[in-house]
Amino acid sequence: MTTVTRTVSFAVKGKRKSERKEEQPVGRVPRISKLMAMAIRYEQMLDDGVVQSQTELAELLHVSQPRMTQIMNLLHLAPEIQEEILMLNEDGTSLCNERGIRCTTQELLWVDQTRLWLKIHP
Repeated sequence: MTTVTRTVSFAVKGKRKSERKEEQPVGRVPRISKLMAMAIRYEQMLDDGVVQSQTELAELLHVSQPRMTQIMNLLHLAPEIQEEILMLNEDGTSLCNERGIRCTTQELLWVDQTRLWLKIHP
């Protein structure tokens, strides 16, 4: 029988809880920001061929086809508005919600969308 002797080190990676700084919660991400991010991700899935259609995507996510259309319509917004939606903070003062933005997505011209956006989110 052969005996092997080795030294084993149990080093702790990272900082211990007591050594970490206390992290302050940043706040919740607004629902409309989450929906905008999801729409961008779903568009990428369609472009990459992961799913073939919005109908297939709706089935995969267990939502109705009309709901999927509502989410994907956020992509029709002007790029500046999309960026602002993604950067919204949940401070309790924002009146911005999905229902209010739906009428903005129906406008074809980005100038008109911007005008409506400024009414919703001054």
